[in-house]
Amino acid sequence: MAILGLCAVPSPPRISWAAFRVNHPETSTCKLHRKRNAVVRAEVRFVNAVDAKRLVVEEGYTILDVRDTTQYDRAHIKSCYHVPFFVENKDNDLGTILKRTVHNGFSGLFYGLPFTKQNPDFVKSVKEQFLADSKLLLVCQEGLRSTAASGKLEKAGFQNLSCMTSGLQSVKPGTFDSVGSTELQDAGKAGLVTVQGKISAVLGTVLVCAFLFITFFPEQAEKLLQMSPQS
Repeated sequence: MAILGLCAVPSPPRISWAAFRVNHPETSTCKLHRKRNAVVRAEVRFVNAVDAKRLVVEEGYTILDVRDTTQYDRAHIKSCYHVPFFVENKDNDLGTILKRTVHNGFSGLFYGLPFTKQNPDFVKSVKEQFLADSKLLLVCQEGLRSTAASGKLEKAGFQNLSCMTSGLQSVKPGTFDSVGSTELQDAGKAGLVTVQGKISAVLGTVLVCAFLFITFFPEQAEKLLQMSPQS
């Protein structure tokens, strides 16, 4: 009877792996948590010019300039690497020709900026020069292109990326050793905007002189006005 009693005891129910995952959802998300943690470790660091200099000097970061060739030639940080995020667009389809014509009549004329497109070989060019764990500090003139470029590199697997906020236009003279015909913060200025300040100064001087002339020599000023041709 004792043996029969033991045999009558039911065996514990078997739980399928699928049911176990349903009752213990944390096991199905462990990989997701690990993936999220990896992404957090690879996030881009955004730093100002002072901290950027510290990263280069103390932590061995390499500077990667992603500006177009025009701005890079005007001024760049000594010993940096250059891989442009945008390159000059020389395509000859009708749409590109129209856009280039409009650009050259406005941005190209006033700001001296070339008509560009995103560099299709940007990530490839960077990978040819650096390993995925390389410490890279990305810089551009305003901070926008370097932000976009760092996002591309992060998705491509680069793990130690920093980006200078506000770009080289916020760098004070002497912060970095530079090469070029102008200061780093002025490398984005070209075209008619470079003479705007001079034109404003000349016009301001003329207006001040006219005001003083009318104030101290009102009779002569009135005679000059009377001599002007009537419309």
